[in-house]
Amino acid sequence: MKTPQSIINKRRNDIIKYLKTTPAISNDQLSKLLNTSPLTIRRDLKYLEEQHLLIRHYGGATLILPPSYSSEPNKLSSNKERIAQYAATLIQEDDIIFINSSSTALNILDYINDKHVIVVTNNGNILSKNIPYNIEVMLTGGQINPGKQSMIGDFATHILKNISASKCFLGVSGIDYNTGISTAIMQETQINKEMISQTQGSIYIVAESYKILKPNNFSSGSIDQISCLITDSEITEVDRNGFEKVNIPVIIV
Repeated sequence: MKTPQSIINKRRNDIIKYLKTTPAISNDQLSKLLNTSPLTIRRDLKYLEEQHLLIRHYGGATLILPPSYSSEPNKLSSNKERIAQYAATLIQEDDIIFINSSSTALNILDYINDKHVIVVTNNGNILSKNIPYNIEVMLTGGQINPGKQSMIGDFATHILKNISASKCFLGVSGIDYNTGISTAIMQETQINKEMISQTQGSIYIVAESYKILKPNNFSSGSIDQISCLITDSEITEVDRNGFEKVNIPVIIV
């Protein structure tokens, strides 16, 4: 029987709490405290590392939380869900949508409800979700990036070149109203660029506010290619004005 997502989210939030109060806590100790297997703890730590919340090391992990998360352990998770929930309201019947390797973008599928939608994605984590009958999934294929379970490389981009989407939902590592969107993983850039290029309608960036003006090495797209930013209420007035000055609407959830 599959564990409900609410239980998984609570366990991961509890891991964050324990690591905040006892930085030297081990995987085995977490396993006993949370009454779950060491394998499950390792999977949770891997997921949290992919969200840039901690760094794993032998036998444990160290937090690298943004300020908003460190003061309120449940905040980031709920921000991600609110962003995804709002983004789902923008999807219409029979849309063909691109979703990249972002966990926030992938969460949109949980809120589409009964609309018929075709989802084209390089996000291998979609295989672990319960996909309802009304959502058709097309995987790009390609080389697997083990760190994010994403599909990358020439095979993936070739597939995307032959598909036109009505909407695109991209999660990013960083977004800057002076330059555009960026990622920390070089191999992801071409996927994001191809999705942007092949989208006939709107291109939505779904990102928590702490990613605004966060520097990353690899550009995925310029600011003028973006239709809208969907983010949380912790965005500053200065940053919101910055996006609006370059004609990027900001939706705050």
